[in-house]
Amino acid sequence: MPELPEVETVRRTLYPHVVGREIRRVEILTPRQIYYPDPDTFKAELEGARFTDIERRGKYLLFRLGPALLVAHLRMSGHLYISAPERPREKHLHVVFHLDDGSELRYADQRKFGGFHLVGPDGRGLPPGLMHLGPEPLSDEFTVERLAAALSGRRTPVKAALLNQELVAGLGNIYADEALFCARIHPARPAGSLTAAEVERLHGCIRRVLERAVAKRGTTFSLYRDGEGNEGDMYDELQVFDRAGQPCPVCGTPIEKVTVAQRGTHFCPRCQPVPEGVALKPRRARPGRRGLSVRVAAEPPEPYA
Repeated sequence: MPELPEVETVRRTLYPHVVGREIRRVEILTPRQIYYPDPDTFKAELEGARFTDIERRGKYLLFRLGPALLVAHLRMSGHLYISAPERPREKHLHVVFHLDDGSELRYADQRKFGGFHLVGPDGRGLPPGLMHLGPEPLSDEFTVERLAAALSGRRTPVKAALLNQELVAGLGNIYADEALFCARIHPARPAGSLTAAEVERLHGCIRRVLERAVAKRGTTFSLYRDGEGNEGDMYDELQVFDRAGQPCPVCGTPIEKVTVAQRGTHFCPRCQPVPEGVALKPRRARPGRRGLSVRVAAEPPEPYA
């Protein structure tokens, strides 16, 4: 977290505030958040540069500055947003880009896992993870045939395969659970065991889940905010994620939470039958992410079309 829909929402909300703006000064409060090059070179190269575009690849934000490329990865708790200079500074603020219109592009990160790479025209400094990303799931390159080839022969759980960024770019824990529920496939099924019909159904569900999440501006249940500081609206649309103990919106069976691929995983035991011979480790459902003992929407979310 954030995943593709959240990063795309940050990109869209930052775009009108940042593109065309010149960086007058770079303030680095926590040098460890600059992964490449060293902080002094980072500052020297960026001060005076102008943003010409913002793109997204998987969970990475790509800021174009002429021949240079500024790559940002938010990881677990990164927050990149536009701010007025008079706004009080947060405890976990690490980098500030002072722009020529007086505004500030701020980067805060409670867990300090995220950060920046400044990539030169020769490609030096490009994050290794960015070089090996699979297809964008909302692009024309992500076909049923390509997904089938990625899953074929794999004995790992299908959820683990979906989380592998070299197979599909941008999917994470939330939307993998949601897509598998939509496709009625248990997350622990061996990836290579899916039939052609199941792969086709999963392909369509990945697209539909992500499209809805992008339209809803992502999911906020803890730290995520967009580039203007606003929460996403997808939480109440989620079918299974963070719904352990609540009734399945399709059949009413209580949603279960287990460990699959070392991640907390949510599924409906009736709609997504447990594969034969697979032993699952139950996980205790924690209190609702927004401080509620049980998180129940006013109305059950509509199943993905």
